[in-house]
Amino acid sequence: MKFSIQQEALLQPISQVVGVVERRQTLPVLANFLISAQGGRLSVTGTDMEVELIAVVEADIPQEGEVTVPARKLVDIVRKLPEGVNITASLEGDKLLISSGRGRYTLSTLPATEFPATDQVETLESLKIQEVELKKLLDKTSFSMANQDVRYYLNGLLFEFQNGSLTTVATDGHRLAVCDLESDLGIAQDRQMIVPRKGVLELSRMLSESDDVVELALGKNHIRLVKENMIFTSKLIDGRFPDYLAVIPKGTDKHIKLDRQSFMLALQRASILSHEKYKGVRLEASTDSVKIVAHNPQHEEAIEELEAELNFEHIAIGFNVTYLLDALSAIEGNSVVLALKDANSSCLISSEAGGRDKHVVMPLKL
Repeated sequence: MKFSIQQEALLQPISQVVGVVERRQTLPVLANFLISAQGGRLSVTGTDMEVELIAVVEADIPQEGEVTVPARKLVDIVRKLPEGVNITASLEGDKLLISSGRGRYTLSTLPATEFPATDQVETLESLKIQEVELKKLLDKTSFSMANQDVRYYLNGLLFEFQNGSLTTVATDGHRLAVCDLESDLGIAQDRQMIVPRKGVLELSRMLSESDDVVELALGKNHIRLVKENMIFTSKLIDGRFPDYLAVIPKGTDKHIKLDRQSFMLALQRASILSHEKYKGVRLEASTDSVKIVAHNPQHEEAIEELEAELNFEHIAIGFNVTYLLDALSAIEGNSVVLALKDANSSCLISSEAGGRDKHVVMPLKL
């Protein structure tokens, strides 16, 4: 195998793919890229057996072939080379020789036959969606996913296809984020798919704010996205996602309306003196204001007071400040509404102007 390519042309795809390569591997070959040089195209594949990413780029290929090479070492070498230089790589025995200018690098390899082949994705249905719309669905909900929860089905994001539309949902048991896509994707059959946390983060990383259309293929056990020269494939979590509609509070007759930006800045300041572990703040709402109070074990205290519109007299309720800030960052619009029943019930946070996302945060006993 032998190929030649410009430094920036190689750096972009390998920087993208290296995100799926785990640092600690049970199989040595999983720390490697699979590099395949054929028909004037160089494809670079990374996988952790759950998520796979393939990037394809054009290159000068005098000799076709494939091999696996240490992923992070290759990325570090290419990144440190000057921009615009030409890189030549050739396979000699079990070593990949990389040369650029006066530099020579020899990398160990493992045979391509040892690299795990991806399961064939049996496509049940495929759809086209704008890149910016899919990214928005992920960014407005993915922060609420659980991380290494024993309830494994919470360690991912629910894609719910219903009545031709798509809703993304995430919860870690303490908070919930829901976002709807307002356009009809023409999906024939209603279905739910749970994409694992790592797959969601990688998918979000590779999507941009572009209006370009990407293709999603929905399989029984996989989801696949094709974007220009990138192919992303993720296994699905086999589990039943909780009934999220039952979690969204009903009968919330107490409403607090606040300026979103002022509320966020006040929470950020108050959080400095909140408990490092519990991150608790108390909201004391009465008449036409909300007081934000934070304490810590060092007996330090922060108090912020904001103007607010209330349709009731008084309430005091505690929350994890990080959960509030995450929700407020995802919401669009100038004004935000906190809807509650009482001091012991969960809070529904949404934009006063409406919007496609809703956020539920459980109260914290302080």
